Amino acid sequence: MTDFDVMMIGNFAKDKLIVDGVEEIASGGGVYYGSVVVKRLGYNVVVVTRLHPDDFPRLVELKEEGIEVFATSAEGTSGIANFYQSSDMERRICKPLGFGGKYNLNEIPDLKTNVIMLSPLFSGEIDLALLQALSHRAPVGMDIQGFVRVPVEDGLIFQPWTEIEEGLQYVTLLKVDKAEAEFLTGLTNPYEAAKKLHAMGPKEIVLTQSSGVTVFADGVFYEAPFTPRSLAGRTGRGDTCFSTYIAMRQSENPETACRWAGIITSLKQEVPGPWKGTKQQVIKILDQ
Repeated sequence: MTDFDVMMIGNFAKDKLIVDGVEEIASGGGVYYGSVVVKRLGYNVVVVTRLHPDDFPRLVELKEEGIEVFATSAEGTSGIANFYQSSDMERRICKPLGFGGKYNLNEIPDLKTNVIMLSPLFSGEIDLALLQALSHRAPVGMDIQGFVRVPVEDGLIFQPWTEIEEGLQYVTLLKVDKAEAEFLTGLTNPYEAAKKLHAMGPKEIVLTQSSGVTVFADGVFYEAPFTPRSLAGRTGRGDTCFSTYIAMRQSENPETACRWAGIITSLKQEVPGPWKGTKQQVIKILDQ
């Protein structure tokens, strides 16, 4: 028996969403968008996070969903300012706002879990030694953004992850977006990029782009489109997609998990905040 199906580790975020100059403060981060999805799909999830004590009340939303939370007090709270124009919510400018700090192994509760999901916002949260140590506890699912997205002055830029060849040996499920995949491999073809990343160690690659999600597993590609009726909830798209995939892989094959990720990510993009639908809602769509 395991205590949890998924343990999610990553800094909670207090983001600014600026659309056409109108600013809103919103909770964010992979652990926020992702854990709610995992729980809504019926799986036990625990969140391990860091943030400033003043922002601990933001964790209440997760606890009300039935999610167990282990929070460490930090000197700051991570955050990103996302600038959008309503005419094109697909494009955004991102600027860092704060940093919740780096994790130490002694901050990670030693709980039995089927998978450990690493969802750092940007570089500096998780180092190679911690990644290696966690991989001995459970299979690791990891979003590469937390190793290549680096805060520099008032911007976020890609920088090479110099330890990538060793680091990916400890990763079972890897999430990248199209831009990250091209940056890491030098390959513009996403299928070839996924194969190259797979060759470094991860068994399954989850690659997102605006049109949908592509999964490479067991030598086979699976795809599911994103078909949102609006992009009002664009922020958190990748986190939602990867979390859905990892949750559904607890009981389903890669093809089915990919289809669920496509549907739920489409629904999420229509509404700001984490997806708060039901499995029955997705099953109804699948049956259409």
